[in-house]
Amino acid sequence: MPEIVEVQQQEKRSGTVLVAGAVVVIILFAVALYLIFDLRGRVHSLEAGLEKQSAETKVIEDKLHLTNKNIEAGMEALGSKVGMTEEELAKRTGELKAQQERSAARLAAEQQATNKQVASVNSEVSGVKNDLGGARSDIASTRSDLAATKAKLESAIGDLNVHSGLIAKNHDELEYLKHKGDRNYFEFTLNKKKRVPISTISLELKKTDPKKSRFTLNVYADDHTIEKKDRTLGEPLQLITGRDKQLYEVVIFTVGKESISGYLSTPK
Repeated sequence: MPEIVEVQQQEKRSGTVLVAGAVVVIILFAVALYLIFDLRGRVHSLEAGLEKQSAETKVIEDKLHLTNKNIEAGMEALGSKVGMTEEELAKRTGELKAQQERSAARLAAEQQATNKQVASVNSEVSGVKNDLGGARSDIASTRSDLAATKAKLESAIGDLNVHSGLIAKNHDELEYLKHKGDRNYFEFTLNKKKRVPISTISLELKKTDPKKSRFTLNVYADDHTIEKKDRTLGEPLQLITGRDKQLYEVVIFTVGKESISGYLSTPK
């Protein structure tokens, strides 16, 4: 009996060992399966990652290739532009040089013309100086002539018994009176039978006697006719005329066969 019990116990322990071994084998098999599936998933993930990275790498390579092409094209265009710029710069430099030469020639011509003008002006200034010297001499001579003319002038009483002041007997003496500016003087020449307006009156020569230096003329003033008959050279022919009744004087200093010459004197 003890032997049978011992045998049963050994069989029981052997069955337990077998069960434990089977469990261990199953566990190991399950772990192996898990590791296999997990490894396969990791392999698939790695492959997908590699494919994605390869695609991204290809895109980057394509972009780099396109960029290189653009750089090369840009370099070629820049080189061409630089070449054109050099040509344009050379052309522009030539144009500027030619323009500078033209400007220099024009300035030289203008300077030459200016020098000629300066020389001409200097010559004219010298001429003006000479003219001034001559003018001074003329002025001195004129002053001397005026002084001599003044000494020849005489005062007279007119045909209205009014003192007329200084009387000019020729053109030179009349110029002196004009220069004084005390009265207005109008020089004239009258021909026979022609009425001539002078200032605010009119004169008409009727008759002359050159041998006796006498004449007759009509004076038209204020709608009246005044005959100055048989008058002589240098005699003041006076009349009172105008709204203010002012003294006018006619003096004749030459008598010809058909004409007389003289002047009209009026107040200022």
